[in-house]
Amino acid sequence: MTAILIAGGAGYVGAHVARALAARGFLPVTLDDLSAGKREFVKWGPFVEARIDDAQAVDRAIQAHRIAACVLLAGSIEVGRSVREPLAFWANNVAAPLALLERLRRAEISGVVFSSTAAVYGPPETIPIPEDHPLRPASPYGDTKLALERVLAALHRAGGPAWMALRYFNAAGAAVADGIGEAHEPETHLIPLACLAALGAAPPLSVMGDDYDTPDGTAIRDYVHVEDLAEAHVAAVRACLEGRSGVYNLGTGKGHSVREVLRTVEAAAGRLVPHAVVPRRAGDVARLVADPARAGAELGWRATRDLAAIVDSAWRWHAQRTGAKA
Repeated sequence: MTAILIAGGAGYVGAHVARALAARGFLPVTLDDLSAGKREFVKWGPFVEARIDDAQAVDRAIQAHRIAACVLLAGSIEVGRSVREPLAFWANNVAAPLALLERLRRAEISGVVFSSTAAVYGPPETIPIPEDHPLRPASPYGDTKLALERVLAALHRAGGPAWMALRYFNAAGAAVADGIGEAHEPETHLIPLACLAALGAAPPLSVMGDDYDTPDGTAIRDYVHVEDLAEAHVAAVRACLEGRSGVYNLGTGKGHSVREVLRTVEAAAGRLVPHAVVPRRAGDVARLVADPARAGAELGWRATRDLAAIVDSAWRWHAQRTGAKA
């Protein structure tokens, strides 16, 4: 079995990636210090509990499992916190991965698949957003992700591994049967917050602005099921092992407003989502929707699950986790 190191593999996306890789005949090797990940999410392949910048632990894992490629997911994700604590984000999202990349380079692994973000684009000039859109991040979070993309490109030009940057739009949903889903601490994402509010396990949802230039006044985002996202990582790993590199948007190409999401959660839950409209959050834009055509043409990937399927899986996972009747 070809072994793939998953840095941050005990996290929400990482666990789904490990699951997808295992299903396709790879050996996922999870590297995670559990500062944000969950031990119970490590269900596929060996587990190395260590920081990604722990050189000795990384070297041991590479040697013990004959690692062929790495999926780099570890890092901090809260945009608002990145504004308040920029040094922590540069440390977690750039400095620590640089230490990992040095070990991977020395081991001459074949490729690195990097968990990037649509935040590298900043306020969109066109919708849907293509990969060649200007890169003007509006937060330290976006800055750090773009910085690491550039490091990977430079490393490759210098003879280092092939690389893929996967620019996520809004990952959501769950693999209910396998018990893995979205549970960040603190939780900042719309679909889990709406599910938890409907379950009475969180305060009423705050709808941040209803005066955008959109059909119902609320912000529009592109939601992609985390299982579809995981399949994109499998395709990217295979491409890296073939020596290919590239940058790809991961989204559906279709946007949904906050109010649409609330109605979809209410339909899945059979109950209302308590919510209140509050002022817009600084930095938010009216629409963020991916152009995923390049991923389809070059990786053979496309999202297959719609918003109803995303929400249904998220609702059932949260209901199961809180012991509520779905």
